[in-house]
Amino acid sequence: MNEIIIVKPEKCVGCNACVRNCPAPEANITKMLEEGRFVTTVNPERCITCGECVRTCNHGARDYIDDTETCISRLGKEEVIILVAPAIKSVLPDKWKGILDWFRKNGCKIYDVSLGADICTWAHLRAIEERSVGNVITQPCAAIVKYIEIYQPRLLRNLSPIHSPIACAATYIRKYMRQDNPIAVLSPCIAKKTEFMETGLVNYSITFRKLMEYFEKNDIKIPTDSSHDFSYPFENQQGQVGAVYPRPGGLRDNLWLHNPDINITTSEGVHKVYPELDMYANMPEYKHPEVFDVLSCEFGCNVGPASGTTQTVFDVMATMREVEKEAKKRRKTTGPFRFGEDKLFKQFNEKLDPSDFRRNYTPMNPSPIPTGKQLEAVYEMMGKHTEADRNYNCHACGYRSCHEMAVAICRGLNTPENCIVHAKSVLIARHSELAEQHERLAEITNECLELSERLKEDINRITENVNNIGVSTSKTSQKAGQVNSLLNNIVMFCNANESMDSEGVQQMTSILQMTIKAFSVLDDNVNTTNESTEIINKSVAEITHLIDEINKTLRKSEKK
Repeated sequence: MNEIIIVKPEKCVGCNACVRNCPAPEANITKMLEEGRFVTTVNPERCITCGECVRTCNHGARDYIDDTETCISRLGKEEVIILVAPAIKSVLPDKWKGILDWFRKNGCKIYDVSLGADICTWAHLRAIEERSVGNVITQPCAAIVKYIEIYQPRLLRNLSPIHSPIACAATYIRKYMRQDNPIAVLSPCIAKKTEFMETGLVNYSITFRKLMEYFEKNDIKIPTDSSHDFSYPFENQQGQVGAVYPRPGGLRDNLWLHNPDINITTSEGVHKVYPELDMYANMPEYKHPEVFDVLSCEFGCNVGPASGTTQTVFDVMATMREVEKEAKKRRKTTGPFRFGEDKLFKQFNEKLDPSDFRRNYTPMNPSPIPTGKQLEAVYEMMGKHTEADRNYNCHACGYRSCHEMAVAICRGLNTPENCIVHAKSVLIARHSELAEQHERLAEITNECLELSERLKEDINRITENVNNIGVSTSKTSQKAGQVNSLLNNIVMFCNANESMDSEGVQQMTSILQMTIKAFSVLDDNVNTTNESTEIINKSVAEITHLIDEINKTLRKSEKK
């Protein structure tokens, strides 16, 4: 399938809102990037293109693709048939006529989908009367059709075989009006593109939102019309009460207009209709209503995700009510008080073959159900070791239960890191580890501070002894000079006296005594120097030991 719902990864914040609001359990793929950021992309093979994620995303990360620009680029080159959904009247109440006029001025032929809705109603009534169908699920909503094809293929036996209003209108134009020009549909629906791709009846899907964005981007001014006249000069006749199909229960109201005894149940909105379809699949046939009229959008097509409307639900419902009143005035019957045969349906009976308005469906192979062993391995990866953990069901991951999240991980659609319980357990473990490391680091710091103080004391002692060595060296040098001078005097004295008398001996003795004294002082200084050297060597040894202790402490910290 071509990708219709698209993702802008740079805008995705990993909030899981798209997963939480998506009715298709396998439509999203969540991965963790290298930088630790989570991004959720689309699995186009399992996406039903309901557009709920586009509506839900507050960050602009989700958008969709239609054929607006492709189709408009063809205008003037070929005559395009424009099929316009009746929701345009409630979505763009003061511009819808101007928009259709713009397409007509650009060479297009304009047809009303409401007529196709009338054909759809007629075909359902014929099938019910002839009992050619059993209890049916209606299929004007293309998202519902995709959901059943992908996730509930056993309901295909209940899915109405009657074409949608758009497909009925396209079939009528192709076969009964013999028009082979390209057909473009103006609608508020993203999912319709999947229907057009499967049936091949429509060439271009143009959504109201993208069309208005195109007009704004290209500075195309559409005139406004504030009148409450809901008629328009279409190429063929305008539809009648089929115009209310866009509102919730629109098909039901059309059926009841002709046969109020039909047992019909309705359901709308992604958080209601899809769980009820799953419920319907598990119910016995005798409990099913004759018609289960379903729509994906809570308030019908009028406020669909591609409508781009600024109207409130009350505005669109009021408009639909006025459209219904106007359509009923145009409705003609063969009997009084509108209780006779509908003249439009009488024309259909005479002119149309019901078999032309039927379609087939293509079921998809369901994904394998993970085994208990596979789920057990995933639970362990998620850090869910107890039954309580496995039924935490916080919905933070976007799934309704831990079991659904585990199944998604088994199918490669999510990652254990996206589980809040797993993330909390990892954080708690890391916090405990960090706390232990912090405590050990505090101990190492205290040890290093003590060693540092001892090292500081030894450095002070070394500095003091170095200073002492400097003083001793200076004194020793001075005394050595004195000794040298005295020895020189002895030599000079001996050279001057060839014979020694008692006076000479006395003088020499005095000189020698002074020399001995000088040597004694010099020896004291040398001893002092030696003592200081020993102290220095001892201090150096102690410092080396302290440095070894610091290195050992730091190595322990590094290993930790």
